[in-house]
Parts: sequence; structure tokens; C-alpha cells
Amino acid sequence: MAKSFDVVVIGGGPGGYAAAIKAAHLGMNVACIDMYINKEGKPALGGTCANVGCIPSKALLDSTWKFHEAQQDFAVHGIETTGVSMNVGAMIKRKDDIVRKQTDGVAMLLKANGVTWLQGRGKLLAGKQVEFTAHDGSTETLQAANVILASGSAPIKLPMAPLVDGVVVDNAGALEFQAVPKRLGVIGAGIIGLELGSVWNRLGSQVVVLEAMDTFLPMVDRQVGKELLKSLQKQGLDIRLAARVTGTSVANNEVTIEFTDANGEQKLVVDKLIVAVGRRPFTADLFTTDSGVNLDERGFIFVKDNCATDVPGVYAIGDIVRGPALAHKATEEGVMVAEIIGGHHAAVNYDCIPSVVYTHPEVAWVGKTEEQVKAAGEEYKVGTFAFAANGRAAAANETTGFVKVVADEKTDRVLGVHIVGPQASEIIMQAVIAMEFGASAEDLQMMVFAHPGLSEVFHEACLDVDGKAIHSAKRKRKK
Repeated sequence: MAKSFDVVVIGGGPGGYAAAIKAAHLGMNVACIDMYINKEGKPALGGTCANVGCIPSKALLDSTWKFHEAQQDFAVHGIETTGVSMNVGAMIKRKDDIVRKQTDGVAMLLKANGVTWLQGRGKLLAGKQVEFTAHDGSTETLQAANVILASGSAPIKLPMAPLVDGVVVDNAGALEFQAVPKRLGVIGAGIIGLELGSVWNRLGSQVVVLEAMDTFLPMVDRQVGKELLKSLQKQGLDIRLAARVTGTSVANNEVTIEFTDANGEQKLVVDKLIVAVGRRPFTADLFTTDSGVNLDERGFIFVKDNCATDVPGVYAIGDIVRGPALAHKATEEGVMVAEIIGGHHAAVNYDCIPSVVYTHPEVAWVGKTEEQVKAAGEEYKVGTFAFAANGRAAAANETTGFVKVVADEKTDRVLGVHIVGPQASEIIMQAVIAMEFGASAEDLQMMVFAHPGLSEVFHEACLDVDGKAIHSAKRKRKK
């Protein structure tokens, strides 16, 4: 007789484990199936985010930025340093230790909440049965009252740039370099490519980023994107737009990249190459054709607003469904679905999901860009304010960038907030909270922000929406 569960979750990443824990909170009998094996050959929860994505990349970004500051920025504070060097092996070990603590922590949470962790592959069959194949090859069938599909995503592979162990790598491989490559190529100027390129650029790599599109970060507000591009180029990243890779070859521990740009056919020789052209939903062998689950025209699992598939009691969340591939989006969808299964009302406000690029300066945004509002024919107004005019930013020697606020011309409601600058990932949450409660620019203008603080730049940008910024001489106050 098949084991029976109230909820079976397939996938132990941010969406899957959050869904499992919330369902357990609500008194349900839950199993969470996860197939991931870490580089030590051991099962590990947390998905791409904890193991080879969000967490380890931020560890390297933080380590290398501190190294950059010690080399180039400490002097302005009166701190004199000589002979500063980076022990790459120690940096990688620190990253691995952080990852291990995070993944072990997830395992502890599942155990503490009574969730059964099944180590292996899960596959949805007809009738909400789940075939579980353990890592040793043994199989069993589980019966579920509800199933949550949360298998995440995988890096997109390029046929013209096949991976070569340790030389041509994806995002996971780029986290494991044991020495700084003298010449580093990156295919893709998206969030992953820019973050990983920044890591190794700070340590001395000559980094060339090849981007097939002729627009830099097209999902970002144009004004913000231009500021980030200028800053990254100033840091030494050679970012080439409209550069389409046509082939790669590896010989003598070098990679020759063939690409075309406005000047025709080109070649570039590097020591290492990172392929970072995006991610695709990981749905291979996740369900049978008779399970009732369907894909949309883009290869994502089709779901309704509440993440329900076409099969009653079967849900899909995270990177395998429509919307941005963001860990926090997956987490909130997982919690929402568990609440719905438990008989509670729950929803995710997709208009208020923030996005972040963890370069330096950081970029963060929520809501609509000015270009999106303009294209929709909406009447709007814009306020901006630079970090260069902020006392706290000056004290920290972090004056690059600005905050931009887009508001409805008639209702004054905030439609979008876009930040490039220090601690953008933290400041953006003030905008998220404001927009979640339907705040107007005037609401934010009337709030008191602590001084001195970087958040004052957000406040001044809100004031600037109506030409009322105090610390700006560019406009007169409107009556």
C-alpha cells in the first residue's frame, strides 16, 4: 500500500521548502522530495539559490568588494594598507562554509517541523500519485491529497559554447575557480553574468562580457541601466553589446571565442569562459503525460492566478511557472499555495515583487519603469535624487547613483521605484511596503526619514516628483 501524505512537494529550493514548512505549520502531513547532490556528493536542500546561486555568489561578491576597498578605497578614509592580497582558496572555503550552514539549516527546519525529507527524484503520475526514486535506484509510489511542483530552473546551454570542465563553465563552475584567471570571458550581460564578472574583475581578471542584445539590461529602467553600465565600465569590465557568439573552441587551456558585432566577425582568446545567458524551467521527467499537467507555449507549467495547474489539488510554483525567476517570488508562492491548501485565503501581489542586481553599485527596482508607463499611454510624473547630494553617502564614500520614483499624474500613486546606488537592495523594501499599501508620492513626502541616512535619497526623490526636493536647486517649488 502506497504511503499517503496530505501534501507532497517536489523540489527543496526556496519555494519548495517554504511550502513544506508552511503546510506543516498548518497541521498537514508533508513530504518534500529533492534530488540535489552537492559537490561533496551529499544530498543538500536549498536548491540552486542556496547551493550554487544567490547565497554563494553574494559571499564572493562581498569578499571581493572588501578586497577592492582595501586596495583602492581605504586611503580616502586615512587607512593605509600595503601588500594586500587575496587568498582565493580561503575565499572559496568561506563561501562553501556559508552554503553548508544554509543548507544544513533548511534540513534542520524540515526536521523540526515534522516534514519527511525524501532524497531522490519525484515524478507526478495520474491521480496525484508521485513516483519517488531514491538515489540508490529504489522506487516507491506515494499517494498525495495535494502536490506542489517546485523543481526550479537550470542554466540555458548554448550549442555553440559547450561546457568544458573547469574551462568553459556555467554559474556553478564560476563559483569554483581556485585561481584568478588572467583573461575571463562572459557570455551574457544579464544579472548572473554581471555579478560573476564583477567578482573576478575585482581580483584582477581582464573581463570581457559579450551580450547578443543591443540593449543593456532591458528589464531595467533605461536611466538606471545607463548609470550602471557607466559605473561597471569605469571599474574595468569590457561590456560589448550586440556581440553574438557563433562558436568556441578549447586548446592548450585557452578558449577561443568567435563572435560577430558591428565590425563583422571577431575572435577573442581567454583563459576561462562563463556561459550565463539565462535559465530555463526544469520540467524534464517531472510529470507524465496522463498526469493532467500542461505546459504553456514557452515551456512553463500553465497555472492560474493562485498557482493551480489544470489538475485540482496540483500546484506549481517558482521558476517553472510564469513570472521572474526570483527566489523570493518562489518562496511567497509556496507559502500562498500551502495557505490555500489549508483552507485560508492567500495571494501574491505580483506588482510589488522587487528585483535586485548585486553589482556595485547595486540596482534594485519594483513596479513599472518609466518606459513601460509611457508605452501604456499613462500620464505620469517622475522624481529623481542623487546619492551625491546625501550626507551619509558622502561620509561612506558611496556617492554613485540615484533614486527614481514614477507616479501617476492624476492619482499621485507610486507606480515604480528604481535605484542604482549603495544599499539599493535594502532601500527598495521601503518602496515595496509603500506600494503594497497603495501609497502616493505625497504620503511618502510627509513621512519623516532619519538623518543622516541613505534612505533620505528615496524621500527626496518622492519630494522631487512634485518639484519639492529640499536639497536640490534644479526646480522651484510648485504651487
